Amino acid sequence: MTVERIGLFGSLVHLQADGQVSTEQPSADTELERDGWLLMVAHARTDADVHGDHWEIHEEADEFVSCLTGGIRIVLRPERPGDEEEVIELTAGSAAVVPRGRWHRLALDAPSDLLAVTLPRGTREEKWTEG
Repeated sequence: MTVERIGLFGSLVHLQADGQVSTEQPSADTELERDGWLLMVAHARTDADVHGDHWEIHEEADEFVSCLTGGIRIVLRPERPGDEEEVIELTAGSAAVVPRGRWHRLALDAPSDLLAVTLPRGTREEKWTEG
């Protein structure tokens, strides 16, 4: 087997249950319902780069989110109507774990590099509107 250099920015790294690791470039037809964990590293310059206009939920697993450079906020949707959003501020070198089954979105405080790891199967999104 040949060992090759992987450019993490812009690649999806699949950590499969059988111990295999594969990579691919994300595209509109990227299959996220496969088994195994997904590791993603991204440059984010605007909220659009982190899909900041959508809530996201991972039904199958927690999500590990790390701010490598810059600053980001993880915003957790209130669990009960009338409750406030919870905000976790991440600075360079910090991370948080979003619990499985918890709606969340990201917002940038500065251009940032981030890393996220989760099981993508069962992920859903909903449009966020400022309210």
